[in-house]
Amino acid sequence: MKPSSPWRHELRLFFIALQFLTRVPTPAWVGYQPEWLNQSARHFPLVGALVGAWSALLLCGAAWLWPASVAAIIALAASLWLTGAFHEDGLADTIDALGGAVPREKALAIMKDSRIGSYGAAAMVLGLGGRAVLWALLVSQSLWAAAAALVLSACWGRLAAVLTMAWLPYAGDVEHAKAKPLAQSVGPAELTWAIGWAVAAAAGAGLAWPAGRLAGALLACLLVVWVMRRWLAKRLGGYTGDALGATEQLSEIAVLLAFAAVVPPGWYGWHGWALG
Repeated sequence: MKPSSPWRHELRLFFIALQFLTRVPTPAWVGYQPEWLNQSARHFPLVGALVGAWSALLLCGAAWLWPASVAAIIALAASLWLTGAFHEDGLADTIDALGGAVPREKALAIMKDSRIGSYGAAAMVLGLGGRAVLWALLVSQSLWAAAAALVLSACWGRLAAVLTMAWLPYAGDVEHAKAKPLAQSVGPAELTWAIGWAVAAAAGAGLAWPAGRLAGALLACLLVVWVMRRWLAKRLGGYTGDALGATEQLSEIAVLLAFAAVVPPGWYGWHGWALG
């Protein structure tokens, strides 16, 4: 039995999000219309969860054969292959543009430059190295908990990008945007779907992590979104595609840091609930 028209359209939007954020081929029947790309942002967290699941599968599988550090490098390389280093490129371009004290117009021009400067290179190395270290740390403690953390961090990282699109205007030249439909703010429907996928991922991660640790990870993610929102509004007057990639990467790392945080003995009480 064929799915009803609304659900078929949602499936189409999911495939468009998958095609946009990864290298995974999509069925020919999906087609494309410019407005669908903006609508597909509702499924970005779901695609993120699938990317996280791919990384977690390889991380846990490789951990049976090699030390945690080697397993993390293998899984990270596979993740970069799957996504084409899409968000990592955004992080590098954003830090290159905003790392120095340059005017708004100059910063936007730097983001369009295909070359990577010293700020961007340093950000990419630190971002990749930080994720590899955190993945290795988590998988050395618990395979199941590490898998849940990877899925949730990748999901919430994409949610952070959607939230940024909802709370800021586009800052660049709309007519020359790399993905012009994403230069439009997402609507309530997209935001509701995105939050729904994030909640579903959190429910799954709750099987491996206590509620307090999940709350701490959520706070870490929202803190990054808040900081990026203020920073981008001040420096650019809004977001760009590269800025969304940077927001995703920093949010993902923040969530991993929250999961990997070590609670000192006796450090509980009114503030201990956040770490579990």
